Amino acid sequence: MLRPLVNCCVCCEDARHIAMQWIAPSEKDIVTATLEKRLWDAADQFRANSGLKAQEYSGPILGLIFLRFAEVRFAAQRTKLEQAGASSRRGSRVDDPGAYHAAGVLFLGPESRFDYLLTQPESSSLGSFVNSAMREIEKHNPTLAGVLPKTYNLFTGTLLKELLKTVSEIPATVDFDAFGRIYEYFLGEFARTEGQKGGEFYTPSSIVKLLTEIIEPFHGRILDPACGSGGMFVQSARFVAEHKKNPAAELSICGVEKTDETGRLCRLNLAVHGLEGDIRHGGNVNSYYDDPHAATGQFDFVLANPPFNVNAVDKERLAGMVGHDSRGNPRRYPFGVPKTDNANYLWIQLFYSALSAKGRAGFVMANSASDARSSEQELRQKLIEARAVDVMIAVGPNMFYTVTLPCTLWFFDRGKAQSKRADTVLFIDARHIYRQVDRAHRDWTPAQLSFLANLVRLYRGESPDLTVGGAETAAKLADVFGAQPAYADVPGLCKAATLKDIEAQGWSLNPGRYVGVAPGEEVSDEDFKTQLEALNEELEGLNAQARELEKTIAANVAGILGA
Repeated sequence: MLRPLVNCCVCCEDARHIAMQWIAPSEKDIVTATLEKRLWDAADQFRANSGLKAQEYSGPILGLIFLRFAEVRFAAQRTKLEQAGASSRRGSRVDDPGAYHAAGVLFLGPESRFDYLLTQPESSSLGSFVNSAMREIEKHNPTLAGVLPKTYNLFTGTLLKELLKTVSEIPATVDFDAFGRIYEYFLGEFARTEGQKGGEFYTPSSIVKLLTEIIEPFHGRILDPACGSGGMFVQSARFVAEHKKNPAAELSICGVEKTDETGRLCRLNLAVHGLEGDIRHGGNVNSYYDDPHAATGQFDFVLANPPFNVNAVDKERLAGMVGHDSRGNPRRYPFGVPKTDNANYLWIQLFYSALSAKGRAGFVMANSASDARSSEQELRQKLIEARAVDVMIAVGPNMFYTVTLPCTLWFFDRGKAQSKRADTVLFIDARHIYRQVDRAHRDWTPAQLSFLANLVRLYRGESPDLTVGGAETAAKLADVFGAQPAYADVPGLCKAATLKDIEAQGWSLNPGRYVGVAPGEEVSDEDFKTQLEALNEELEGLNAQARELEKTIAANVAGILGA
């Protein structure tokens, strides 16, 4: 239940605040969890017996899970075509790839199916048969050209045959969401195995789902310029499907991913879910310098989890992308370039500048960006004064698979400037709303997630959407906001702060400054490091100013004495 924490005191001049706490009991889908574990145990045999690194065996394993999912959808469509052919004078279209593509289903030739692959002997050539199957799939489905893994010859016939058998036993009755969960489970497990890489973290589905619930991507063009394996796109499609629409018809998907292998994985993930997208990946494509989708002002939605605190960006290469052009139109970095060696505010501006006049963005960002000083504070002030920042949500630790750091979710709405909330920003503290999945990991239940999203809807003056969360969400909204829910500030949970409030806090976008800092809240090592770097940078700037003032004063004194 939602209940206040007692003995919560915020120091300095702030009033006392109460932190809302809603810790849900852990729940587990036993059937799917058992299946996930059995599949992972089989995959783990590759690690134990092949001597390969995770990045070498993860792609091929995901390729087989993809094949099983594709085959289930293919078989269902084939049955429909057989039934239609039996009553049609034009004859059957069961072997026509176009009849499958029209339904958003991949066509699989006879030698690309599990029953054929499973009849092959456990010999050294089994990998070649699987490689050929992948090539055959790409041949009949051009959108997958160059995407599927073809390194199955690296594995012994015995290992590969065992994995084929295990994956083929995924029940055909498992529904779309369960297949997606299995795929996302593997992406998460491989991310956990490979660990943290340069500030990049696999984004858990509950965080992505909250992003989509708040920006509401019902229809339009959607961009992720740091798209990774494509989780933002999949959840956007799921949001559309939950509202009884066809995602393939409603969304136009565009992404950028600098790593070629991950870009292929994104395209594969889209195909697993019956989606297509324009994903630019590999080569030298880099979202700081390159704009392959000519994004400025063109997108209805932006979703992203960019790498945090990237340094060594070549700012000289950005010179022609800063400010406004001769006609006053904004460029990619309309507010300027930060003086610090940190790319957070480059990403933030990329998300802002890609939005259309009424576009919305939701993205994950390091906590330090909310309070960063010096040139970053100046950029943040310009962003706030542009009336684009809509909602800020503080998220607690242990929500990610590979790191414990807390984070902040940012939401832009370019249409907000023409609304009644133009001069306010909604701050939410969600650090004490979670479900403890296991000792090291947390997520949100559907009801918790829906409660947070509907809190935002109430702030926007919209009616609650109970598609997710249902009656439990309705009950929580009634508990907190009354029988006929209407937005109100709730100490320790949410605060609609005015621009004057924000200016008084040094243009900070840290929810804790407005909602109240929770008692006993621990600062992570990562967060402490970035905060310390920001403070040190500010101190260096102040010291430099002090030295300049000393010189000026000394020169003035010398002038007076010598006069």
